Amino acid sequence: VKAVGEAISESKWVEDTFETDPEQIFVTPVANADLEAKQVTLRWPAGEEADIITLTPGDIVYRITPEDIVAGCATITGLTPETEYTAVMTRGEKTRGTVTFTTPMDLGGATLLTPDMDFVPMLEGAEDGAVFALEAGTYLIPAEEGAGQLAISSNITLNCVDADNMPVINGCIAINNGASLTANNIVFDGTGTESHAFDFVEAGNCDHLSLSGCVVRNYSKGFFYLNVATLVNTITVDNCLIHGVECSGSDMFDCRSGAYNSFTLSNSTVWNTCAARDFIRMDDQSGAFAGVAPVITVTNCTLDGCSNNSSRRLLYVRFKGNTITFTNNMVSNMPNCGRGFSDSGNTAVPTFSNNNYWNTKNLVSEGGEGKAKFFDTEGTTLDPGYKDAANGDFTLSNEDLIYEQIGDPRWFN
Repeated sequence: VKAVGEAISESKWVEDTFETDPEQIFVTPVANADLEAKQVTLRWPAGEEADIITLTPGDIVYRITPEDIVAGCATITGLTPETEYTAVMTRGEKTRGTVTFTTPMDLGGATLLTPDMDFVPMLEGAEDGAVFALEAGTYLIPAEEGAGQLAISSNITLNCVDADNMPVINGCIAINNGASLTANNIVFDGTGTESHAFDFVEAGNCDHLSLSGCVVRNYSKGFFYLNVATLVNTITVDNCLIHGVECSGSDMFDCRSGAYNSFTLSNSTVWNTCAARDFIRMDDQSGAFAGVAPVITVTNCTLDGCSNNSSRRLLYVRFKGNTITFTNNMVSNMPNCGRGFSDSGNTAVPTFSNNNYWNTKNLVSEGGEGKAKFFDTEGTTLDPGYKDAANGDFTLSNEDLIYEQIGDPRWFN
């Protein structure tokens, strides 16, 4: 560029350079429906030509086909979940489009649920074997007042999307039609309900009720209620926190007209719960369930203030042929437990090992009433030195108990 003007025969030349922006024919942003944990579908105007799409990180090269050009889209697989990618489309040396996207978490084929969905009919009408992944938030089971019951009629699994931000199901679970339920890292909240957390409401065999890493809280009645002619194969509660379960008019783990082959409570903490009722109750229905010999295991648990009543017990098991194991447990603050573990002759004397009892009565020796049938005479009675039991922090300060690994493992550190 130079200037010209009157009486100016020549001027200095100046120059400048510029570059046009690359083309952008990708449809942006990438739609959620086109994003999966391990693949993405990228879209552009149908008929627009290009050679390759390169994704970073990973230097993934996808060669565009004639069919892709006609359709205006390409599906690229082999991606890593929860990863931010940049995709560049080129033809020859020219860029035709650039887009950035992040792959979601791998749900393993589960159906994603969010609190704003109409999730109740999805769960109640689920096919057998369905798996659901719940995003964080509160899933209120609707009722005329407060929260109601979610009726499960098929075998389903509930997982959370983010274990550090667990979803909350506000309501009770009614188990129908011999259905099984598996729940991992879910909060079950009974606020506003008038029933048990898990209620077996129809007769028929059921394979399992299994909870892992869950929180169960604020129910007016008990944890589960098995008062129909149902045989449950296994009930498993592992790595759970259970509190604020009042057990009004019901017992905690309550089996009356039904039966189970095994019940395991492990690596869990129960507090502010079941203060005036039996902890594990299993009535004698052995005549209706021939060949069933229940196996009950309580191990590595912290139980605080449960069954703290003159007429109550921890293991009120009357189903004939039962076997009980009670090991590595921290039991505390039961100074009014009048009948200890059990006052029933049908309750099998448990296999006791490595348990500690603090501020309890009728568990390691007879406390005056003469009601308890047996004791854990090998159990220790050391003060655990809880950090803040009133607020649910049972971190141990007693080094001997930490060394012996007694109670819920989460409190050892």
